[in-house]
Amino acid sequence: MIERLFEGAIWRSRFIVILAVIFGLLGAFVLFIVASMDIWNIAVDTFIAVINHSHPEHFHEDIVAGIIGAVDLYLIAVVMFIFSFGLYELFISDIDEAMSEDNSKTSKILAIHSLDQLKDKIAKVIIMVLIVNYFQKVLHMTYETPLHLLYFALSIMALSLGLYYLNKVKK
Repeated sequence: MIERLFEGAIWRSRFIVILAVIFGLLGAFVLFIVASMDIWNIAVDTFIAVINHSHPEHFHEDIVAGIIGAVDLYLIAVVMFIFSFGLYELFISDIDEAMSEDNSKTSKILAIHSLDQLKDKIAKVIIMVLIVNYFQKVLHMTYETPLHLLYFALSIMALSLGLYYLNKVKK
């Protein structure tokens, strides 16, 4: 009887994971709002600059960097969503809405059946976050010598090869 009570308590303790699910989703919502506000502010600043016929130094680079930064936040929010959905499906229950035939595409994206699958999906999105973050930093670099341009070209080639092999592993 003690064994049955203990095993029941251990099994029900999995519901503590709901905290990670709730706060992961909350974090994702916050990141989506912040990224959207960043893009809104960039759009407003751009519109004001166009109306005033002003063209500050590094205007285009700042706009692109700001939008890339927002995309970075969106990708991190997606990581949080995948993490939350995955934990919920692994520890609590399958999501009934995702199982419907109407949402077959959604169910494939968020279908997670093991911790390894969850890690793989999160790792792929994190790699994309790092690539986007890299390009955001590259926008503000100065290339003073041909060697700098060569390093830049090599880094793009390395990232491209990494993405190629990342997608090849999936197939």
